[in-house]
Amino acid sequence: MDHLTAGEYWNGNAEAWTKLARAGYDVFRDHLNTPAFLAMLPSVTGLKGLDLGCGEGHNTRLVARLGASMTAIDIAEVFIRHARTEENRAPLGITYHHVSAVELPLGDAEFDFATAFMSLMDIPETERVLAETFRVLKPGGFLQFSLLHPCFNPPHRHLCRDEDNLTTAIEVGDYFIDARGRIDEWTFGVAPQSLRRPMPKFKTPRFHRPISQWFNLLVAAGFQIEQVGEPSPTDETVRAWPVLQEAQIAANFLHVRGRKAVVR
Repeated sequence: MDHLTAGEYWNGNAEAWTKLARAGYDVFRDHLNTPAFLAMLPSVTGLKGLDLGCGEGHNTRLVARLGASMTAIDIAEVFIRHARTEENRAPLGITYHHVSAVELPLGDAEFDFATAFMSLMDIPETERVLAETFRVLKPGGFLQFSLLHPCFNPPHRHLCRDEDNLTTAIEVGDYFIDARGRIDEWTFGVAPQSLRRPMPKFKTPRFHRPISQWFNLLVAAGFQIEQVGEPSPTDETVRAWPVLQEAQIAANFLHVRGRKAVVR
């Protein structure tokens, strides 16, 4: 499967995804992953940024509100349409492009930083995306991205629960299996049945890589690994959103920042 075929799946997901996420049902994003990502993000005030795989633009808008001048891209046309509609409704100066991260129609050394919120794992041609991102970053610029944690979200994953329905352990397997191109079907579990039932489940292509491959690909592209994060929710957050309790047992997400060195 290539990036174009993967993009077709995401375009098919985009309507339901946008509706459910904007209604507040992407709990893992809104109350764990994105807050931790932004807490790890260096200051971007006055900087020019690129958001790779922006979806309907939620996280792009958050970064723009931190003072960055943002350009965002996504391969799914429906996502870009929703993102542009929101930009027209509440302008933040974001420019959206319907293009693939594999082939960026952008100039060399054009951006101070790039973000990729849960998007690099959805693109099979990882090497090309990292090379393109490295190309469009200025020397000294950085790429920060988040993924499903490769160690704790491999192709086989099962939550072990006690009599109170609390997760006590996470069973994982097939870590070294090449499952790239497998289609997972799911939806936001906290959304009410009445809302989920009329909508098709998301069909998301899986391009799992062991964690060593991710780090080695980043280094091979020329990035210097600068910081790594594995967010876990606080007890207070879990009381408000009990579904997040599993992320106190093992990390759901991996955050990585790599920097393009200044050549002297």
